[in-house]
Amino acid sequence: MTGDISSWIGRHAANAPDRIAIRFEGNEISYRALHARVLGCANYLHSVHGINSGDRVAYLGFNTPECVILLFACAKLGAIYLPLNWRLTLPELDYVLGHATPKVVIADSLQQEAAVKLVAGHSGCTSVDHTRVAPVPKDGGVVLPESNIEGGLDAPILLVYTSGTTGQPKGVLLTQQALLVNALNSVDMHELTPADHILTVLPMFHVGGLNIHTTPGIYVGATITIHQRFDPAKTLLAIEKERPNLLVLVPATIAALIQQPDWQATDLSSLRMVTTGSSIVPPSLIEAWHDRGIPVIQVYGSTETGPVALYQRREDAMISVGSTGQGALHTELRIVDDVGHDVPSGASGELLLRGSNLFQQYWGDRNASRDAFTAGWFRTGDIGYRDTRGYVFINDRKTDMVISGGENIYPAELERILDGIDGIIEGVVVGAPDDHWGEIPVAIVVIDEDSRITAQEILSAFEGCLARFKHPKAVGFVSALPRNVMGKVLKHELRRALGEGSIALIQR
Repeated sequence: MTGDISSWIGRHAANAPDRIAIRFEGNEISYRALHARVLGCANYLHSVHGINSGDRVAYLGFNTPECVILLFACAKLGAIYLPLNWRLTLPELDYVLGHATPKVVIADSLQQEAAVKLVAGHSGCTSVDHTRVAPVPKDGGVVLPESNIEGGLDAPILLVYTSGTTGQPKGVLLTQQALLVNALNSVDMHELTPADHILTVLPMFHVGGLNIHTTPGIYVGATITIHQRFDPAKTLLAIEKERPNLLVLVPATIAALIQQPDWQATDLSSLRMVTTGSSIVPPSLIEAWHDRGIPVIQVYGSTETGPVALYQRREDAMISVGSTGQGALHTELRIVDDVGHDVPSGASGELLLRGSNLFQQYWGDRNASRDAFTAGWFRTGDIGYRDTRGYVFINDRKTDMVISGGENIYPAELERILDGIDGIIEGVVVGAPDDHWGEIPVAIVVIDEDSRITAQEILSAFEGCLARFKHPKAVGFVSALPRNVMGKVLKHELRRALGEGSIALIQR
């Protein structure tokens, strides 16, 4: 395929102009209208804000059609789309803006005030209401200026910030080629066709909400129903009334649906399958859907992989529960030991991946970009094994990242705050099992013998410092932290102790 990924929409606009591309809050956008709005948005960004190849365009807000329109308008210009996590605090967002230096921040109506505050500290960056960037063209067509515009599959397109192991967020840069290959992987995984109707409820500031179903759906010409935010009651109602056949959920949202009073009474028969991932999924959550006759398939990946890298297909759902499936159609995998040798079936090792869906670089961090790869293979940091049938099972993480409700939380960010609390000698953050969220971050601390600090005081110290979803949900007090001979804290021993219940946790 030649050209940039906006050609996907142009192709559907030519061949099936009246097919519905997006449904949002009672409104429908055909592929003809979507194509016109993408071109109009590209024209606006270029002519009004001077957006050219390589420039960053940020979006701060809930899920809206503009999330899709902006992505493909940036593709047309060769610019880079920067979706911002609206759950972050202003200081966290400020860091991202300072690091990525976008020319413009486009915000929905609920985030306008925050956007104005953010750009005030960044010269050369302006805030814009999202309703201005993609109006419905009156004449049905837009002529796009050609100067300084360099789109194409080799061009970077998507910059997504994810927390780094040092505590500072890292900007993961994906090319248009990566999004194309990710779409092809998803098409194979879900057997996507233009007849599919996808319900998108996960946030599109994350690659899960954006790239597991939504952009692949656009690639094949499917219909996408977009919800601003996940609401369990609204989601169940949409399944019954609007009859989507595909849906992506993380364990926390699955649990929320199952706990709804209308769960058993809701007609789920339109769903061909439900896709889940982001962490080890409790079998009970999967079985609740299987009991209703709905296959649940798992996908494995990360921001760095687009994310679709390993997956189950529909026929795998019932025979490999707990597996993340096999390697994607266009992604290779290896499982290796500590010295880089491939391990046999059944033996655990680190998962390595290679393919055109992988990221180009960590924005502005040459060292981290280099260290992420070994001889062209991306080091995921996840530990797993492959059974004799070729199915991969993830059983641990080499890194200390906590995945809670589909959100990545890196302990280093929280540990910096623990370090500044009077009365704490030392403290670490680890993930503890949780029936609702999959796991939650908890603080394990050693306090001074004279200190009277309480768990509530420790938990309160995080207010206003980090996004609320990152906050520790409980505190455990210990006399000493387990360490190896080199002095490194053995977090896996703490996680084991938490799982066994030998460390008492005090919650808010």
